[in-house]
Amino acid sequence: MSQRKPQTYANHTRFDPLFHYFLAPVLLITLVATIVHLVRHPHLGSAWHVVLAFALLLIAGKARSYALKAQDRVIRLEERMRLATLLSEPLRSRIGELQERQLIALRFASDAEIPALVERTLKENLTQKQIKQAIQNWRPDYFRV
Repeated sequence: MSQRKPQTYANHTRFDPLFHYFLAPVLLITLVATIVHLVRHPHLGSAWHVVLAFALLLIAGKARSYALKAQDRVIRLEERMRLATLLSEPLRSRIGELQERQLIALRFASDAEIPALVERTLKENLTQKQIKQAIQNWRPDYFRV
């Protein structure tokens, strides 16, 4: 069994090859082709094909966004539970002040650096990117869609 490449800020973004390299391009090419066909052969049927191609592209985008939003909700819950066990008062009582994007970024921080990073995030209102860049010991998430 092969070892995974260690995850870092530089390589943590994920691409789903089936979606990003096949489905999305095919749907975009289909939309462009139906528009070209409509321009060359204006007809109600050609216009309807453009509408259908656009609808298929929207369906693919919405399905992906729904999955990501559900995953973000699970991450948010996991991180709140994790922070509740790792943080001491008064930081524990301030978990609710963290924004969703901040909680999602904090999942990459090791347990040891969480208290200081949460305190800094609350004090400086760090962005998702700033949080990820501040992490010294990266905790990988290989399950992100």
